[in-house]
Amino acid sequence: MTGRFPLLEHELKAPTAFTPESLVDAVRTSRRIRSIPIPEVCVLEFDGDLTDWLISTRKVRVFGGWACFHTTMYSLEVDGSPFGIVPRTIGGPYAVLVAEQMAVSGARVVLGLTSAGRVSASMPVPGLVVATKALRDEGTSYHYLPASSEVRSPPRVASFLAAELRTLRLPVVRGMVWTTDAPYRETSGQISRHADEGLLAVEMQAASLFAFSMARRFPVGLVAHVTNSVDQKGSEFDKGSRQSEFEILQSICRAGKKFVETAKR
Repeated sequence: MTGRFPLLEHELKAPTAFTPESLVDAVRTSRRIRSIPIPEVCVLEFDGDLTDWLISTRKVRVFGGWACFHTTMYSLEVDGSPFGIVPRTIGGPYAVLVAEQMAVSGARVVLGLTSAGRVSASMPVPGLVVATKALRDEGTSYHYLPASSEVRSPPRVASFLAAELRTLRLPVVRGMVWTTDAPYRETSGQISRHADEGLLAVEMQAASLFAFSMARRFPVGLVAHVTNSVDQKGSEFDKGSRQSEFEILQSICRAGKKFVETAKR
C-alpha cells in the first residue's frame, strides 16, 4: 500500500478546534434556551420506533432544556425519576456527536439501545447482547484512540446493564460485537470469520461510543437487541411488542440510575 491514510494520522493529544461546549452555547443563544442540566441518565434509542410509540402514548414529553441543532430529547419517567431519550442517532459519528453534547450538558452516563444482526450461531434470536467490547470496523473511534482491532466498554456499566436486563424474559448475553459503518458491505466471509472469533452480533455504534468513553473518561454502555440473521427462518426484524421493547428500555434506565447512584457514593 502506498500514499497517506488520514484515518490513522489524527493528532489525538492535540486540542480540538471545535468543541461540544461551543455548539451547546450557540444553540442556547440562538434558540433562547435556559441553561439547565439534562437528566443524569440519557439513552440513545437508535431505531426511533419505540420513541415514536412513547410519544403517541404520551409516556414522554419534550425536554426543553436540550440544546442541540440536530435532535430532540424526550423526558421519560421511570420509577419516579426522569431520563433523557434521544432517538435515531444512527451510526458512530452521529451517536458520538450527541454523546459529546450530553456529556457537557449534565449527563452522568449515556446508554445505547440498538437493533443488531446475529453473527455467532450461538446467539439466540431474539436476544440481548450487553456489549463488553467492539471490533473497530468504523471510522469515528480512530479520531479518539490509537489504532487497534478492538475497544472495551466500561465494565461496571455493562455489569449493571446485564443485571437489570436478566429480569426480563429474553436471553441476555455479555460479549463482543462488530461495529461497521457499511451494513450493505457485510460479506459472508466476514460474518463467518467474526463468528469463529467469538463475536456475537453486528451493529453500528458500539466501537465509536466506547472509544469516546475511553478518551473522554465518560461512562457509556450499549445493549444490542438481536432480531435477525442471514440464515434466519421466519420473521426477521421482529422486536416483539412495543410494550416488551418498553420493558427493555425501562431496565436500561434502571441500570443507569443504579450506576450513577453507586458512582456518587
